Amino acid sequence: MNASLKRKEGPVEPFKRALASATRAVAGDDELQVVFGSDTPGLHEGVARVPEPPRAPTKNDIAAIRGHADSLALRAACHDAKIHRKFAPSSGPARAVFEAVERARIEAIGARAMSGMAQNLTAKLESQYARSTYQDVSDRAEAPLDEALALMVRERLTGEAAPEKAQPIVDLWRSWIEERGGDALARMDDKITDQAEFGRLIRDLLTSLELSDEFEQSDQEDGDDDSQAEEQESLADGGADEDSAEQGEQQGEEQGLGEGEGGEEMDLSDLDSLDQMEGEAEGDGQPQDSTPRRPNLSVLDDPNAFGYEVFTHAYDETVSAEDLCDQDELERLRAFLDKQLQSLHGAVSRLANRLQRRLLAQQNRGWDFDLEEGMLDAARLPRVIIDPMHALSFKQERDTDFRDTVVTLLLDNSGSMRGRPIMVAACCADILARTLERCGVKVEILGFTTRAWKGGQAREKWLADNKPPSPGRLNDLRHIIYKPADAPWRRARRSLGLMMREGLLKENIDGEALAWAHNRLLGRPEQRRILMMISDGAPVDDSTLSVNSGCYLERHLRQVIEEIETRSPVELIAIGIGHDVTRYYQRAVTITDAEELAGALTDKLAELFDENMVDQTSRRTSPARGRKAGHLH
Repeated sequence: MNASLKRKEGPVEPFKRALASATRAVAGDDELQVVFGSDTPGLHEGVARVPEPPRAPTKNDIAAIRGHADSLALRAACHDAKIHRKFAPSSGPARAVFEAVERARIEAIGARAMSGMAQNLTAKLESQYARSTYQDVSDRAEAPLDEALALMVRERLTGEAAPEKAQPIVDLWRSWIEERGGDALARMDDKITDQAEFGRLIRDLLTSLELSDEFEQSDQEDGDDDSQAEEQESLADGGADEDSAEQGEQQGEEQGLGEGEGGEEMDLSDLDSLDQMEGEAEGDGQPQDSTPRRPNLSVLDDPNAFGYEVFTHAYDETVSAEDLCDQDELERLRAFLDKQLQSLHGAVSRLANRLQRRLLAQQNRGWDFDLEEGMLDAARLPRVIIDPMHALSFKQERDTDFRDTVVTLLLDNSGSMRGRPIMVAACCADILARTLERCGVKVEILGFTTRAWKGGQAREKWLADNKPPSPGRLNDLRHIIYKPADAPWRRARRSLGLMMREGLLKENIDGEALAWAHNRLLGRPEQRRILMMISDGAPVDDSTLSVNSGCYLERHLRQVIEEIETRSPVELIAIGIGHDVTRYYQRAVTITDAEELAGALTDKLAELFDENMVDQTSRRTSPARGRKAGHLH
């Protein structure tokens, strides 16, 4: 019996059992669950996710998988989520740097204690960068600071140089980092086992690198809910940390800026009325020279009238994905995307096929009766038998206006989407575009980010102009067209690989991106237009928020959403990844993991198309009901 079981057991099962035991031993936790799969390695609520070994693993494969397991075990043993929450910045580049350096500290502890573990961790790192394209990077704007700094810290703590393929990004940043933060780097070696002291050193380093604007008064948050801290830490370890961080940042801003006397919460949407009251108070007793605001004025047409300024549009760009890199690189990136998402592809395809069956079933579900030609209506044959002089009755299937629909998928391309979330979003967009195209529904895929971190040429111009106060949005927008609505899927398939390009994902200004996508939809000839926003956080742009109010971008986003939901024929839906978007959008769903995105997308689209077609037509033709297009039925 036992011999039979052994024969049926896979060749890698003994290795997996041994690795799980070793991981629990290093972590010092006999209850730690070690699971193997294709998901991003991570530690969450007592479960360590380790890469599934191939059926015939090479020596390097085994060492890399051991390295992932060692890294997670060290995190469980040497990392305190409460201390980390106390010192970590809230979001943005500072948060990414803090997470990366802390991860380097944890792994360095194990590498210094055990030479075998050091070799495993090195193999894991080399495997990670073997698939990167950093060797072609020649500009700091394309080289992630967090990864470069983490590799430099690892070098200081273990004496190990960066992997060959990652060396270019270290070389690009080394002199700049050492010139400003060399002192803090030199002191890290003595504090490696003291997480709190090491955290203070990282904060000193961030201050030296001019990334301290994102610090919150986290020392006062020591008594916060530990479960929330652990959840944020587990997400951070899995490569999706900034989404929870951005949510915490926005909560902090609402507490500081959205509370009145007695701690009562004030809705941020009321800020507009406060601004209007202040303007009226300042103008008492004086002639009103300005033109009064028209009741039908739209924030989509004139955001300035609603308090949203843009310092300059000169450096913004709307660009096709194919114009951002050459065709050969797009081919490589697409191949990389396909390889990474082989396991996810099957699950999303099944959901897409189910959606397709539901959609096709709706395309011809209406009938017209008592016609003079068409299909013979057997139900009315008794009338002919009773009265032979009665004419035959025919019926004909009536085409609905289902095909007269266009769907826009607007994808957040911010840095917090890096890793698994952006890969899942790209795969879902790809498969849904193909599915809806089969059903005769046109699909447009758009992305939004900025051209630089912490402000680009717009900020440089502002500095050159002697920093005029209240400049408004202070970064260069980059709006990307991955697939135009009229382009077939086969032509745009390669462009979606661009999302895998290193350095593409930066900051996110959601309000302007939403208005851009909405205006593109308004120009479409289709009768029904659906806009789906996929994001993992509130709008964040450090350059803009450092010189304007903390709710500046969020307030504009709320204004744009309200305008679309109440006055536009476009149907707006939002899906938040690890971020509660229901506080912004009337029609929204929040998912906790990027893996749930495929199900949420298909469910929401099916829910929309399941609505009664007659009600849809009347809603589009009735002005009174057209303003309520943002509500679910």
